[in-house]
Amino acid sequence: MPARKSGPAQKPGPKPTTIHPLSGVAQVGFLKPIVDHPRIEIGEYTYYDDPAGPEHFVDRCVRYHFEHIGDRLIIGRFCAIAAGAEFLMNGANHLMDRLSTYPFEIFGQGWEDETVDYAKASRGDTVVGNDVWIGTGATIMPGVKIGDGAVIGAKAVVAKDVPAFGVAAGNPAQIRKYRFPAETIERLCAIAWWDWPVEKITANLPAIRKGDIA
Repeated sequence: MPARKSGPAQKPGPKPTTIHPLSGVAQVGFLKPIVDHPRIEIGEYTYYDDPAGPEHFVDRCVRYHFEHIGDRLIIGRFCAIAAGAEFLMNGANHLMDRLSTYPFEIFGQGWEDETVDYAKASRGDTVVGNDVWIGTGATIMPGVKIGDGAVIGAKAVVAKDVPAFGVAAGNPAQIRKYRFPAETIERLCAIAWWDWPVEKITANLPAIRKGDIA
């Protein structure tokens, strides 16, 4: 991608530490400076848009994230997450290899069983790549891996991994198409512009905004 020609000094874009990067728009917020959780990692410039306020992201969007399970939610840089999106973590899983899926032991009072290991039902960390757009009301199931540049449609229920630059929609979500041809996707993943310093990204915005990698 050719860099922008030199001219007047460029502004470097919004600071990634800014909670509300859009002046006067309180419902949009960068999540990295908001979310302080030992098992949630969110990259710079990823934002959440919710009329109730982005400060409620963890409470409203991250479900069943119990400490004793130990799973992590990892979200890359430059992602856009719409209101109502939910990440169901592994604490949502019940044990299905027993005669009953009912979690008797969590209620105690004579139903205790310290031998039960809910972590064995874990499907691992939930990982969202970079530059991923997650639509309104989408649900990401436990342990799902979403590749860079993917799009998750509104109300989609994503139970399987989504490849880089795939467009997933429906319940259950299926890959409807890819944003670009395979060769272009391979080049974009190799370029990985989202990993660049923000100064380089800013200088190359005219190219990044286009639909042609040439």
